[in-house]
Amino acid sequence: MSESIKKVIFPAFTIIGIVIVIISIYTFFVMNFDVGVIVQFGIGVMFILIGKTWNKMPKTGIFKLFKILSLIGFAFIFIMLLFIFINGAVNTVDFNEEAVIVLGCGIKGEEVTGTLKRRLDKCIEYANINNNAIIVVSGGQGPQEDITEALAMERYLIDNGISSERIIKEDMATSTYENFVFSKNILDNKFKDEYKIVYITNRFHIYRAGKLAEIAGLNAEGYGAEDDMRAMSVSYLREILAVIKLWVFKR
Repeated sequence: MSESIKKVIFPAFTIIGIVIVIISIYTFFVMNFDVGVIVQFGIGVMFILIGKTWNKMPKTGIFKLFKILSLIGFAFIFIMLLFIFINGAVNTVDFNEEAVIVLGCGIKGEEVTGTLKRRLDKCIEYANINNNAIIVVSGGQGPQEDITEALAMERYLIDNGISSERIIKEDMATSTYENFVFSKNILDNKFKDEYKIVYITNRFHIYRAGKLAEIAGLNAEGYGAEDDMRAMSVSYLREILAVIKLWVFKR
């Protein structure tokens, strides 16, 4: 690598790292605490260290191995981000599904977050096209939540014109897999014949949610809501870890 290129690339690494760290600190205060914030902060620190020390490291031994592994790691993260993004950009619904499952995510107190609001708005969009579909809002109660996610979602949908008669609450799930398993139990009792569902979540979550729906035994299509820009970087980084866990443990 030429000296002129090095003079541009490594200061850029430092600047990018500082920006990532600042974003991490910001998202820590505007979101519920999330492992994605830690991952993002760690990546930012790594960028800063690489920018400051890359040229000073010896080119042999463990330092050479560190450089190689760093480059492989950054390439892997980039490929995974692209993979998740592309999968989330594809909607496969035909608006003839019998039911909708809206996957819950964090609320603050009793209020839906920006991420969850986008899922619910997408549900309203779908429900206004497919008037016959029933809606399962799925999500239990976690830390920093005063009520169940299912109840908060139901309230939001009703406040925005969806009839309460179309809504069924599933308020025990604490994970995406449980969202589908518990919702399936409800729908199996509702429909005696074979049925098809559409699951609604944010785009970053579409791929993994679809695989978990399949594992749970559902005939499901995805309908992706827009990602919350404030939480986008954290969400995608956290999702990389979740997808790897899915591939390894099938959950």
